[in-house]
Parts: sequence; C-alpha cells; structure tokens
Amino acid sequence: MINQIRIINFKSHKDTDLGLGNLTILSGQNGVGKSSVLQSLLLLRQTNQKNRLDKILDLNEPLCKIGKTKDAIYLLPNEEYENEIHFVLKNEKQEYPFSFDAKEQNDYLARTGDISDSDGYENLNLFQNSFQYISALRNTDYRNRDYEVKELNQISYELGKGELVAQFLFEYGKRLKVLPELMHEDEEDPFLLAQVSAWEREISTGVNINVKENGGIYDIKYSFNTKSEYGETDEFSKDNVGFGLSYALPIIVAVLSASIDSLIIVENPEAHIHPYGISKLTELICLASQAGIQIIVETHSDHIINGALVQCKKFETSKETKGINKNNLKMYYLDRDEKEHKTLVNYLPVLNGGKIQRPPKGFFDQLDKDMNSLMGIKYE
Repeated sequence: MINQIRIINFKSHKDTDLGLGNLTILSGQNGVGKSSVLQSLLLLRQTNQKNRLDKILDLNEPLCKIGKTKDAIYLLPNEEYENEIHFVLKNEKQEYPFSFDAKEQNDYLARTGDISDSDGYENLNLFQNSFQYISALRNTDYRNRDYEVKELNQISYELGKGELVAQFLFEYGKRLKVLPELMHEDEEDPFLLAQVSAWEREISTGVNINVKENGGIYDIKYSFNTKSEYGETDEFSKDNVGFGLSYALPIIVAVLSASIDSLIIVENPEAHIHPYGISKLTELICLASQAGIQIIVETHSDHIINGALVQCKKFETSKETKGINKNNLKMYYLDRDEKEHKTLVNYLPVLNGGKIQRPPKGFFDQLDKDMNSLMGIKYE
C-alpha cells in the first residue's frame, strides 16, 4: 500500500505532500489540482506498462493525456527544482523517487537521477494487475480487449472509461468470489455477477445485470424484478435505463472484484446517481477500504463526504464492525494560492462521531449559504 506521495513541479503542484490511507478522498473547487494528483500516479503506471519507466515518463496514453512538457511543468518552479519534475512514492518500507528532466519540449520526459534508488517499485500496488482506474469519462460503448481482460484483469484500457466491463463480467462474473466483507446482506450468492446486481439495486430497485456475448462481442442488458405474475421484465439496453446504472457499474465491479492491497482510483463516483444511491456506493467503498483495498476518490459531492463520515461513526458504534475506522480515512480539501498559482492542501482529520473540526471556508458549505439566504441571513 502506498502511504505517501510527494509531487514537485507538476502542473499546479509546486511541492505537494499527501499522506494516503486505505481510503483517500480529494475534494475542492475545479482547477485546484485534484485530478493532477491522480495523473501523477497514472503517468507512472502507463509508462511502466510500456516498459519505459527506467528511461522516460510518457505523458500521453493510455490512462491519461497531458500533452507536452509545457503542459506538465509547474509555471513558477523554484531554483532548486527548475526544469525538473519529481514524484516520490512511499510505503511502510521505503521511498521510491522518480525524477525527470523537463527542459525539452516533448511528449515525454527523460528520466534523471539514480534510478537504483527506486529499485523494487514494481511491487507497489500501483503497478500490479490488481490496479483499476475508473475516470469521470465513463463510457457505455463497450469494447473487447482479450489480453487486458484475461491477463491483466483490467476493466478499463483507455482513459479509465470502464469500456471493458462487459467482457470483464462475462469472464469473471460467475467464477470470481467477492470478499466476505463486501457481500450485500440481501444476496447469499458470493460470485461477482450476483453481488454486482445486488449492489446495483441500491441505485435502482429490483434491477438485474445480464451479460451478453454474441460472436465475441460483449454487452450489458438490464431487467427488473416485478411483483406481477411474470416475475421479471424483458431486458433493456443500457441506453434505455437510467445513466446512473451504467455509470455506477464499473465502480461496483472494480470494488467487488478487488483483492486485499489492490489500488483503485475513482473520479466522481457520484455522477448521475441519486443521493441514497451515492450513500450506498460510499458505504461499499468504505467497506472495501476497511477490508484492506486501497481506494483514492476525487469528488465534488457532499453526499460522498457525509457518507464516509457516517461510515466512520458506524464503525465506532456497530457491533458487527461495519463502516470504516476513521484512522483509515484521509480526507483533503484542495485550494489554490492565487499569487503563485499552486495547490494548497488542507488535511481534514476525522474526529470521534464522524465529525470534522473547523472545516475550511468553501468546504461543502453551499447548503448553509443557501439556507441562510432563504432565511434572510446575510452570509459573510
């Protein structure tokens, strides 16, 4: 598990140091550096996938697209790190530094420094087949990639779109057992497909996930349980059910198929999902993190934040050890220094009872502002 990441001179990150937990939640306004925290990890992984990390950092594809050097380098680097970009990953054993020369305008950066300092980095969960990335660009135009699904166990190939989820469910849905801690309380079948349907029912009542294969082409169909004599509706295409089902599907599959010490990166899990469904999806994410799966979430939803805090309180009070230990949750609110155009990090420790003490201005306070406005109270 990666316990810490340091980012120097990358995009808006002049020098950002983040501790990572079992579950790490990044929040903040648009354009403050949340996505670039994730991109720093994705760049390392995609370059390693191409067997080039000992020589370069590949700035483009398949996981993210940065452009060229000018798009990657921080605008106002200090003299110590001028024309260099640095990433440092740390686990409980050692640090793994990655340094790159940013002098030339290319779509890659040349590796510098003593490469042997990062020996053994391949053992980090970021570089394992158990890694999954689900981006905000989730796609229902499903694709087939046999090697990525069957050998690398991936749900996404291009930009974290989740475009391989139908083939993934066809391959593993009825032979991969879910961790006991993640099984839905209303479903006894421990296999992936049954558990995915059970958790999707928290998004849309009574839904069933059906995987179809025709001539090597894979697709997802949806049906619904009814109280009529027919028992179940006809199957519907993904285009004829709510977007929330398709948007939640790759996240649920990624979490339920994960093993202990996996790493999952998820952007905007709340997209197209109603508040109750977001709360239940957050519950699943917290249960997985508490079980030992490392998850990093970028969000703009107060329902994700409040849902995680509720799960912290539940862990304190539940006799069945549900929820997540507050010590396993790292929550951050990112902001921007307008003078230096750099990312500022506010760490928000969770207190007993799932409370956050003195949250910074702008941290999901719009509801309070709106209520004060409705009551005629001037908000300073």
